[in-house]
Formats: sequence, C-alpha cells, structure tokens
Amino acid sequence: MGIDDLAWQTSNYRGLSPKRVRLLLEHGHLNLVAQVAVDRGEWFCAEGAVEELCQAGDFGRALSVMEPFVDAGWRPALYAKAEILLRAGRRTEEVWDLVRPDDSCRASTAECRDFAEVLSKAGHIDEAVELLVPHLDESWLLSVLVDITDGQGRDERVLKLIAPRADHARRACGEGRWDYSHSNAQELQARVLERAGRADEAIRILGQDIAERRFLAQNTLIAYAELLARHGRLDELRELGGGQDARTFLDVYAGALRSDGRVEAAEAVMRDAIAADDWVGYRAWLSSMLLAEGRLDDAIAVAEPGFGWYDCSNLLAPLVYPLLDRPEELLYLVEHPRVVPHHGHEEFQHWWRAWALAGLGRVDEAITVAGLDRPWTDPRIVKADLLRRAGRLDAAADELRALGTIEAREELCEVLVLQGRADEAIAVHPTVAEQRAAAPKSEPVPLGENGYSLEPPF
Repeated sequence: MGIDDLAWQTSNYRGLSPKRVRLLLEHGHLNLVAQVAVDRGEWFCAEGAVEELCQAGDFGRALSVMEPFVDAGWRPALYAKAEILLRAGRRTEEVWDLVRPDDSCRASTAECRDFAEVLSKAGHIDEAVELLVPHLDESWLLSVLVDITDGQGRDERVLKLIAPRADHARRACGEGRWDYSHSNAQELQARVLERAGRADEAIRILGQDIAERRFLAQNTLIAYAELLARHGRLDELRELGGGQDARTFLDVYAGALRSDGRVEAAEAVMRDAIAADDWVGYRAWLSSMLLAEGRLDDAIAVAEPGFGWYDCSNLLAPLVYPLLDRPEELLYLVEHPRVVPHHGHEEFQHWWRAWALAGLGRVDEAITVAGLDRPWTDPRIVKADLLRRAGRLDAAADELRALGTIEAREELCEVLVLQGRADEAIAVHPTVAEQRAAAPKSEPVPLGENGYSLEPPF
C-alpha cells in the first residue's frame, strides 16, 4: 500500500466502500474484513474492523490491523492507532509520542486539531486547549475547542477565549464589514453559556445581537431559535416567527409545538404562514410533518404545487425518500394524478416508480419502466438493482456477472454477501489498482489543510 493509494481511496470512497464494509460486518464477517484490510491495503476495511475489535475489547488485534497503515506513513492511521492505545488504557506519554507534531509552532492547523483531540480523549484537557489557542482565529478550530471541552469543567476558560472573537464579529457588523472569520463565535458563546448553566444569559446576549442585527450568518439566527425552543420560550419564538426572519424561525417554532405534543397547533401555524406567504420552505416542512404523522394524502395536497418545480425547490423528493422502504405508499405517491416529472429530471420519477414496483415484486414492470437512457449508469446495472430489490438475488448476480465491468463487480459483491458468499464477494470485488485504472483521469487540484479544494468547484 502507498499513501497515494490511501489518499485516493478516502477522497473517492473507493476500495471496499464504507457501505460495503458495513454490510460485511452486519453479516458477521469481521475476520474477513480485518484480513482484507491487511492483505489488500483497504482503508475502510481497516477502520471498520478496528472499531468492531475495539468494541469487543480485542485491542491487540486492532493494533495488528492498523500497523501496516502506520508503517506506510499514513497519518490518519497514526491517530487511529493512538485512539486504540487510549481505549486499551495504555500510557498517555506513549500516545503523545506517536502523534505529537514535530514543532507545535509550525504544525498545520489540521495536525494541531488532531493532536488536541487525542489529548482531550486522554483527559489532558488543559494541554489540548493551550495547543489550540494560537490557532483560534480559524473559526472551525473554535468549534473544535468548544466540542472537546464539553463536560470537562473548562467552560469559564473557553468563554474567555471566545468573548473577544464574539465581540469582533459584533464590531464587524456594526461597521458594515462582512468579516466571516469569527462568524460562528456568537452562537458558540451562547452554546457554552447554556451548558455552563447560564441559559438566561445566553438568551439575553444572543437575543440582543439578533434584535440589533449584529450577526453575519443565518446559522446564528437558527442557533438562537433552537436555544429558545430548548428552554420553552415559545412565546418569544412565536413573536420572532412573525417578524422579518419568519422563514428562519417559523419551522423551529412549529417543531417545538410538535415536540410538545401540539401537532394541530404546529400544523395551523404553517398553514397560516402558507396562506400569508406561499414560500416553498413552509410547504416542505408541513408536508414532511404530515407524512411523518401518517397522513400521506394531506402531505401530497400540501406539496403538490411544487412537484413540477426545479431541483432543490421540488417538493416531490422530500416525500419520496422516506417512502423508499415502503413500496406500496411510494407507488401511490408517484402514480398520483397531480405528480408530474419535474423539469430537467424526468428520469427520477420513472426510477422511483420502478423502485416501488420492484419492492412489490412486480419486477418485469419495474424493468420496463426503468428502461430509459441514463448517461451516468449502465441500464443493466439498473436491471440488476431492481432484481435485487425484488429479492431475485440469483438473477441479479447472473446479470452482473455477464456485464463484468468494474461497477458491476462492485455491485455483485453486495449481492454475493446477501447470498452468504462473502469470500467470493471479496474475490470478485475490484482491487484499488483496478478501480484507479478505470477511473476517469482529471487534473490534480491543490487542497487546503481541511482537505477541500482551493479552486472551484469547491
């Protein structure tokens, strides 16, 4: 194995994917997953096997699975090994020596984050905090600071570190500057105040920021609404739901009513909002709630004006996905007379109908319905998927074997696991080298320390 191959696996979810590793583990094939991790350099197999072994208390074997990846110089493996050692109760100095950055002043923010998390898991919270302090102008590390100190008795220290950054965000707003470097500081300040038992203070401070429009991100509005909801301040939430930020606050208010057992009141709030401002977000929330309450016809009636809208404004998809494992109701939805293929994505309606028919055992109808040209997948893969959905595993396996492509072999692996033939499933699954050779070639792009591209598309 090499670092380049391991990096390619994680960035593309290739090798044996997390989904397929979970399937193997759910069917009791821990030993096989652990062996494949070592023999084939499969990173997701290593992660899955190590977690299962640690849960079983077999830390020695977990280390043996992870060691080849450590020897390869794969940094995530170093942190995985550190966590195994901590869970095994080994000396923290041994763990620190394994993952400590060479020079804390020059270490990347990502390395400091990882080391701080190891320190916190070892119970060395103060050291973890001090390691992060020089880097807290990175807003994402401010979130890490709040996360690792939760329940550790360091809230006052954390509040002192957050306060100047929250004030900076307020000043930036007051001066009309869109400085997002500390855009999450106000909500994090409120979060720490709340967990320190100072919820009223958190509500007062953040509420004043909202009232004076001294915030940069919509997340701050949402954090304030959720804070009010958690502490039963529904009257204040109701007032906010009638103001200029109604589209942000109203679903939180309605959700709080529903959580309080007041489903009819939550429904009335949203129906009134639709009558006054027929915004897609109100319809999306209400239709999803009605579906969760078992009222499919009512959910359809609310959502159907948006069934033909484009992309993420389309209201059919949010009803479809909860019904994927309920084929009778799914078929009823997609065959409803008011459902039409939505603009630019007509094929999805046909696929959803085919999925429902296959789930009902009507696989020949499903294959006919799904027989459309799809540029992103082979129609024979679609056919095999429908056969599998209908429980016809032998037929699905035959279809995939005959096709024999990299994608077909990946899908065949899952079918064979379901048939109880896990060894054959591993043998047929393409290696990382085969996957890489078949993958479309693209120019490499520079990545930031957080692993995301520095160039569009991000």
